[in-house]
Amino acid sequence: MLKTTYQNKYVGASYIEARRQELLNVTQGDCSVVEYEAEFIRLSRYARGMVATEYERCVRFEDGLRDSLRVLIAPQRERDFSALVEKAKIAEEVKRSERQNREKRKAKWDFEPSNTGMRPKKKARTDGPLCNRYYPRECWRATGACLRCGSTEHRVKDCPLRSNQMQAPIVETAQP
Repeated sequence: MLKTTYQNKYVGASYIEARRQELLNVTQGDCSVVEYEAEFIRLSRYARGMVATEYERCVRFEDGLRDSLRVLIAPQRERDFSALVEKAKIAEEVKRSERQNREKRKAKWDFEPSNTGMRPKKKARTDGPLCNRYYPRECWRATGACLRCGSTEHRVKDCPLRSNQMQAPIVETAQP
Protein backbone atom coordinates (compact mmCIF):
# COMPACT_ATOMS: atom_id res chain seq x y z
CA MET A 1 0.00 0.00 0.00
CA LEU A 2 2.74 2.45 1.00
CA LYS A 3 4.79 1.45 -2.04
CA THR A 4 1.84 1.98 -4.37
CA THR A 5 1.19 5.40 -2.85
CA TYR A 6 4.85 6.32 -3.23
CA GLN A 7 4.89 5.17 -6.86
CA ASN A 8 1.71 7.08 -7.68
CA LYS A 9 3.08 10.27 -6.09
CA TYR A 10 6.74 10.27 -7.20
CA VAL A 11 6.96 7.96 -10.21
CA GLY A 12 5.01 8.86 -13.33
CA ALA A 13 2.30 6.60 -14.65
CA SER A 14 3.97 6.45 -18.06
CA TYR A 15 7.21 5.24 -16.45
CA ILE A 16 5.35 2.50 -14.54
CA GLU A 17 3.48 1.46 -17.69
CA ALA A 18 6.76 1.29 -19.62
CA ARG A 19 8.24 -1.03 -16.95
CA ARG A 20 5.13 -3.24 -17.12
CA GLN A 21 5.58 -3.53 -20.88
CA GLU A 22 9.23 -4.41 -20.34
CA LEU A 23 8.18 -7.15 -17.93
CA LEU A 24 5.87 -8.58 -20.58
CA ASN A 25 8.74 -8.62 -23.09
CA VAL A 26 11.73 -9.46 -20.89
CA THR A 27 13.64 -12.57 -21.92
CA GLN A 28 16.94 -14.07 -20.86
CA GLY A 29 18.56 -13.59 -24.25
CA ASP A 30 22.36 -13.78 -23.94
CA CYS A 31 22.54 -12.93 -20.25
CA SER A 32 22.99 -15.41 -17.41
CA VAL A 33 20.16 -16.70 -15.24
CA VAL A 34 21.42 -14.49 -12.38
CA GLU A 35 21.29 -11.37 -14.59
CA TYR A 36 17.89 -12.35 -15.98
CA GLU A 37 16.54 -12.94 -12.45
CA ALA A 38 17.76 -9.50 -11.30
CA GLU A 39 16.10 -7.78 -14.27
CA PHE A 40 12.90 -9.79 -13.81
CA ILE A 41 12.67 -8.86 -10.11
CA ARG A 42 13.44 -5.20 -10.86
CA LEU A 43 10.66 -4.99 -13.44
CA SER A 44 8.16 -7.03 -11.42
CA ARG A 45 8.22 -4.33 -8.72
CA TYR A 46 6.30 -2.10 -11.12
CA ALA A 47 3.77 -4.77 -12.08
CA ARG A 48 2.63 -6.37 -8.83
CA GLY A 49 -0.75 -7.23 -10.33
CA MET A 50 0.81 -9.14 -13.22
CA VAL A 51 2.89 -11.34 -10.92
CA ALA A 52 0.75 -11.28 -7.80
CA THR A 53 1.00 -14.98 -7.02
CA GLU A 54 4.00 -17.27 -6.84
CA TYR A 55 2.52 -19.29 -9.71
CA GLU A 56 2.30 -16.20 -11.98
CA ARG A 57 5.88 -15.22 -11.16
CA CYS A 58 7.10 -18.71 -12.03
CA VAL A 59 5.17 -18.86 -15.30
CA ARG A 60 6.41 -15.43 -16.44
CA PHE A 61 10.01 -16.16 -15.42
CA GLU A 62 9.96 -19.56 -17.10
CA ASP A 63 8.52 -18.12 -20.31
CA GLY A 64 11.44 -15.71 -20.56
CA LEU A 65 14.13 -18.34 -20.16
CA ARG A 66 16.30 -19.31 -23.11
CA ASP A 67 14.76 -22.24 -25.01
CA SER A 68 17.67 -24.56 -24.21
CA LEU A 69 17.01 -24.04 -20.48
CA ARG A 70 13.22 -23.92 -20.67
CA VAL A 71 13.01 -27.42 -22.15
CA LEU A 72 14.88 -28.71 -19.09
CA ILE A 73 12.93 -26.67 -16.53
CA ALA A 74 9.33 -26.63 -17.81
CA PRO A 75 8.59 -30.36 -17.41
CA GLN A 76 9.37 -30.07 -13.70
CA ARG A 77 6.45 -27.65 -13.23
CA GLU A 78 8.20 -25.88 -10.36
CA ARG A 79 5.90 -23.33 -8.71
CA ASP A 80 8.20 -22.06 -5.98
CA PHE A 81 10.02 -19.06 -7.47
CA SER A 82 13.25 -19.51 -5.49
CA ALA A 83 13.43 -23.20 -6.35
CA LEU A 84 12.70 -22.43 -10.01
CA VAL A 85 15.56 -19.93 -10.16
CA GLU A 86 17.95 -22.38 -8.50
CA LYS A 87 16.99 -25.13 -10.95
CA ALA A 88 17.51 -22.71 -13.84
CA LYS A 89 20.98 -21.84 -12.50
CA ILE A 90 21.85 -25.54 -12.24
CA ALA A 91 20.56 -26.23 -15.76
CA GLU A 92 22.60 -23.30 -17.06
CA GLU A 93 25.74 -24.65 -15.39
CA VAL A 94 25.11 -28.12 -16.85
CA LYS A 95 24.71 -26.60 -20.33
CA ARG A 96 27.91 -24.58 -19.85
CA SER A 97 29.82 -27.73 -18.80
CA GLU A 98 28.48 -29.65 -21.81
CA ARG A 99 29.59 -26.84 -24.13
CA GLN A 100 33.07 -26.72 -22.56
CA ASN A 101 33.45 -30.50 -22.84
CA ARG A 102 32.35 -30.36 -26.47
CA GLU A 103 34.89 -27.59 -27.14
CA LYS A 104 37.64 -29.59 -25.39
CA ARG A 105 36.88 -32.63 -27.53
CA LYS A 106 36.93 -30.45 -30.63
CA ALA A 107 40.22 -28.88 -29.54
CA LYS A 108 41.76 -32.36 -29.23
CA TRP A 109 40.99 -32.94 -32.88
CA ASP A 110 42.30 -29.53 -33.91
CA PHE A 111 45.60 -29.79 -32.01
CA GLU A 112 48.01 -32.55 -31.18
CA PRO A 113 50.54 -32.54 -28.36
CA SER A 114 54.19 -31.91 -29.13
CA ASN A 115 57.37 -31.15 -27.22
CA THR A 116 56.66 -27.42 -27.32
CA GLY A 117 53.07 -27.51 -26.11
CA MET A 118 50.27 -27.48 -28.63
CA ARG A 119 50.65 -27.11 -32.37
CA PRO A 120 47.99 -26.59 -35.01
CA LYS A 121 46.64 -29.61 -36.82
CA LYS A 122 48.22 -30.72 -40.06
CA LYS A 123 47.59 -28.79 -43.24
CA ALA A 124 44.71 -29.72 -45.44
CA ARG A 125 45.25 -32.31 -48.10
CA THR A 126 46.85 -31.09 -51.31
CA ASP A 127 46.62 -32.09 -54.95
CA GLY A 128 49.60 -33.93 -56.40
CA PRO A 129 51.05 -31.86 -59.26
CA LEU A 130 51.83 -34.89 -61.42
CA CYS A 131 48.93 -37.24 -60.83
CA ASN A 132 46.14 -34.99 -59.43
CA ARG A 133 45.55 -37.35 -56.51
CA TYR A 134 44.95 -36.06 -52.99
CA TYR A 135 47.71 -36.44 -50.42
CA PRO A 136 47.70 -35.61 -46.70
CA ARG A 137 51.05 -33.80 -47.00
CA GLU A 138 52.96 -33.56 -50.27
CA CYS A 139 53.07 -35.64 -53.43
CA TRP A 140 55.75 -38.34 -53.14
CA ARG A 141 56.06 -38.57 -56.90
CA ALA A 142 56.88 -34.86 -57.09
CA THR A 143 59.54 -35.18 -54.36
CA GLY A 144 61.06 -38.33 -55.90
CA ALA A 145 60.25 -40.42 -52.84
CA CYS A 146 59.50 -44.12 -52.73
CA LEU A 147 55.84 -44.62 -53.61
CA ARG A 148 55.55 -47.49 -51.11
CA CYS A 149 57.00 -45.99 -47.91
CA GLY A 150 57.73 -42.31 -48.72
CA SER A 151 61.49 -42.50 -48.14
CA THR A 152 63.65 -40.27 -50.34
CA GLU A 153 66.63 -42.62 -50.00
CA HIS A 154 65.39 -45.18 -52.52
CA ARG A 155 62.70 -45.85 -55.14
CA VAL A 156 59.80 -48.29 -54.94
CA LYS A 157 61.72 -51.03 -56.82
CA ASP A 158 64.40 -50.98 -54.07
CA CYS A 159 62.03 -50.55 -51.13
CA PRO A 160 62.87 -52.76 -48.11
CA LEU A 161 59.12 -53.15 -47.50
CA ARG A 162 58.98 -55.04 -50.76
CA SER A 163 60.71 -58.06 -49.22
CA ASN A 164 58.01 -60.54 -50.20
CA GLN A 165 58.75 -59.88 -53.85
CA MET A 166 62.02 -60.44 -55.52
CA GLN A 167 64.04 -57.28 -55.83
CA ALA A 168 65.93 -56.45 -58.97
CA PRO A 169 69.46 -57.84 -58.74
CA ILE A 170 72.23 -55.31 -58.34
CA VAL A 171 74.82 -55.79 -61.05
CA GLU A 172 78.30 -54.68 -60.10
CA THR A 173 80.80 -54.05 -62.76
CA ALA A 174 84.48 -54.57 -62.14
CA GLN A 175 86.63 -51.55 -62.73
CA PRO A 176 90.02 -52.24 -64.50
